[in-house]
This record gives sequence, C-alpha cells and structure tokens, in this order.
Amino acid sequence: MAGALLVSIPHEFTALPALSWMAIGCTLAGLACFAPQVPRKAAIFLAIGAALLVAAVAILPEWPEALAAAFVRGAFIAAFFTALTAIRSAAITDPGILECGRFLAGQPPGRRYVALTLGGQAFGLVLMYGSISLLGALATENAETTDDPEVQRHRTRRMLVAIQRGFISTLPWSPLAFASAISLSVVPGSAWAAAVPFCLVSSALLAGIGWTLDTVFKPRLSHPAPQHGPAEGQWLRHLRPLLTLLAVLLGSAATLHLVTGVRIFGAVMAIVPILSLAWVALQPGTRGGARGTAALSRAGQFATADLPALKTEITLLVMAGVIGSLGSALAAPLAGHIGFDLTALPAWVVLLSVFWLIPFTGQIGMNPILAVSLFGPLLPAPEALGIAPAVMVCAITSGWALSGATSPFTASVLLVANFGRVSALHAGLRWNGVYALTCGVVLSGWILLLARLL
Repeated sequence: MAGALLVSIPHEFTALPALSWMAIGCTLAGLACFAPQVPRKAAIFLAIGAALLVAAVAILPEWPEALAAAFVRGAFIAAFFTALTAIRSAAITDPGILECGRFLAGQPPGRRYVALTLGGQAFGLVLMYGSISLLGALATENAETTDDPEVQRHRTRRMLVAIQRGFISTLPWSPLAFASAISLSVVPGSAWAAAVPFCLVSSALLAGIGWTLDTVFKPRLSHPAPQHGPAEGQWLRHLRPLLTLLAVLLGSAATLHLVTGVRIFGAVMAIVPILSLAWVALQPGTRGGARGTAALSRAGQFATADLPALKTEITLLVMAGVIGSLGSALAAPLAGHIGFDLTALPAWVVLLSVFWLIPFTGQIGMNPILAVSLFGPLLPAPEALGIAPAVMVCAITSGWALSGATSPFTASVLLVANFGRVSALHAGLRWNGVYALTCGVVLSGWILLLARLL
C-alpha cells in the first residue's frame, strides 16, 4: 500500500494513466497479500467485490470503464489511508502530543467538555480514529482517579462523547477525511474550496449542539460533587506541539493546492510523507546524524509492520469503495429501465433524502464509504436540480458525520463503546440518540436554507 501512495502522488500532479494503473496494481497486490490473513468480515467484502466484478463483466456493455472507475477509487482510498496513517504513526511517538492529550483530559468539569471537543477536533485532523483511541484512553484513565462509581460512570460517558463529537464534527470539512474526499468525487463540478465555508457551518453546529446538550442535560448526582482544581500548566505551552503540526500541515497543503491547482487531497498526500519523516527526525531523543537514520528506520517499520497490522481496516475501506462503485454502475441501468428519475423531485427532497439516508444505512451495517460510493453516482447532477454542487457536498458530508456518531458499525462508535464498557448500540443510540436527532433537525434546516439561497 505504500507503493500505491508513492505512485499516486505524481499521478495527482500529472494525471498520467500509466501512474494510475501502477497505483491500481499496487493496491490489488496488497489486497492479494492480505486476503489469506484477514478475518471473516473483510473476506466477505472481498468475495462481494469479486462477485460484483463478474456481474459487471457479464451485464454491462461498458464494463471496462466501470471496472476502471472502481479500481481507481479503491487505489485512491488505499493511498489516502496510507498517507493519513503515516502522520498518525509519527504523532503517537511524540511525547509532546501525548502530554497535550493528557492536559486536555485533566481539565476540571466546567471546561472539560469544551476542551475535549476541541481536542477531538484537533487530534482528529491528525490522527483520524486514532484521536478517539488516544484521548479515550487518557479520558478513562482520568475518570478512574475517583473512587466514586457514580461520578466515574458519568465522567467517562461525558468525556467520551465529547471526544467523539469533536472528531465527527471535523468530517464535513476536513481535507484529511474520507468524508470530504469521497463526497467530492461523486458530485460533479464540486470543489473543496467552494464547499468548505458551508461545511464549516455544519461542523460548528455539530460541535455547538453537543456542548449545549451536555450543559442542559448535565447529570444530577445523588450527593455533592467532589471539588476539582484547575489543570496544571499553561494552555499554549501544552497545545503548542499540536497547533504547530496543524498549522504546518494545513498551511502547506493549502498553499500547494492553491499554487499548483492540484486537488486538496493530492496536496495532502504529497505533503504528509515529507512532514511525517521530518517530524520523526525532529522528535526528542534523536540528534545530529541520527535524525536521518531514525526517520528512515521508522519509514521501513511503517511499510513493513504498521501497514500490514492494519490489513483488516485497509481491506474493508478499499473494498467498500470498490463495492459501492461497481454496485452503482450495475444499479444505474436498472434505475433507468424502471423509469426512476430523481430530477423529477424537488431539490430539497433529494438533498434531505441523501442526508438522512447515510445515517440510516449506517444502522444496518453499511459503511459511509460504501453508502456514498453506491448512491452518490446515482444522484442527478446538481445543475439538473438547480443547486450549487457545494450544497450537495454539504448534505452528504453532514449525513456522514451523523453516521459516525450513531452507527454501531463505524470505528468511532466501536471505540467509544469499548472505552465506555457498553455495547456499540448503546453508545451509538443511547448516548448519542438525542444528539443525532437534534443535529439532524438543525442540519436539515441548514441544508434547506442553502438549497434556497444557492
């Protein structure tokens, strides 16, 4: 999969077909190596993908184009995931990043939710789901410092949902998230720069509603709450490593995007490997000539150990994109034969249907990557509905975020459930049910407003 990333970077800048096919070859080779070792769920995804491939060849007259589109999407997912994993691998070895997370988790109750929500956002940009793993571990560690089981239970739940809601609030707009990458790829005429202002509003609503509900429905204890002092240390000093990393990463990616015209996700893939190597080389404990050696050693470990350890995640993500793309290609002719025409519906009906469909399908086991890859290409072009492409992107990414808060099959909910020692269904619907419904209603209003204005 490292090969897919290395080949995809020049392809983003040159669009040479040969490089695209090389990335596809690297991805297929990686899947072939992983196939005998992955668990049953991933093996089922591989089998479904193979069955759809055979069906596409047998049914579709334009099957070469359908297969090429599916493989291109799978190769992009493999390359993008590899890039994001590289920055995560560099981050988790930095003592400054760990100290930053510990500082946020140690805030007193009055500002702990806000601190962890902002921390979930900032860490989520860099670590993806690793932000929940890191902050979740530190949060449960903090909660266990009290001997009161009632306080511990409430504190654990509130800290974990703050982290999760902070993370999912980055999904609508982040250039380092699959939500933006996949959504932009299925909406014709869309661009990240055009969509990001509206998606940032969705992000603010997701975070703000979470804080409001936590404040309004603060749990009542059966006894006086224990007293807490402020967390030690200065905010800027503790947050400096994370803020510096975010500034360098986002600033350099945005600059490369604007200067070269390459799409933002290509810029991210180009910047991340360089930044990751530099970060490892500059971490405490490496000096002088040892810096280069440490960086190269860590790169080798990443390619030969870290990525193979994520074989299940890589297989599921890549095959979700492939299955969705092939399924959409097979469904399109069927929709035409039965006279299913979405352009006959009002734009607001299509937008709200797409928005709610993603979290709904998440409840029945459909990964958001699979759902958007499957249904996205079947949607009419935004121009046919009389709306701007950015509105469609905002609706899709906002629905993706809600799925990340509620679906018991997503990594974010599974991680929170594990730390909270509850079932994934409990964490997704009991802990976040009211939050998701409230966000759904408010975001529906926001999407309707955009459809009316744009």
